[in-house]
Amino acid sequence: MGFILSKSMDQSFKKQQEFMLHNARLQLERQILMQNQMRERQMAMQIAWSREFLKYYGTFFSLTTLGLTMGAIKKRKPSLFVPIVPLGFILAYQMDMAYGSLIYRMRSEAESIIVSEHNRLDLPHGAISFESIEKERRAKSSHGSLLEK
Repeated sequence: MGFILSKSMDQSFKKQQEFMLHNARLQLERQILMQNQMRERQMAMQIAWSREFLKYYGTFFSLTTLGLTMGAIKKRKPSLFVPIVPLGFILAYQMDMAYGSLIYRMRSEAESIIVSEHNRLDLPHGAISFESIEKERRAKSSHGSLLEK
């Protein structure tokens, strides 16, 4: 009788373990999906910001170029064209960021860094662990209790 009971308990225990493993897997998959959706939304916001900024900067660049060109012709000073060069580089960068392939080149470079220069990605004092968080929490709680006294 005891053997039958222990066998039943073992089966129940195994089913419980499988259930817990399945739930943990589902929770992890949901967290990964949620983090990916958050990353995608943040990137979309960054691209949208670049496109919006480009509208304003493009207008500024156009008006500035027009004004400098008119001034250079009117005053016969070709040196007034000089500011157009750096402003043009900024415009080109913004256009590349908003509509070009900059994001793909950045991703490619990031992948290269992860593969060949992984040591640059190490955090100071190493990765965060449960122990390090608990150590700091205990230090703060003991420090806080000392202040109260």
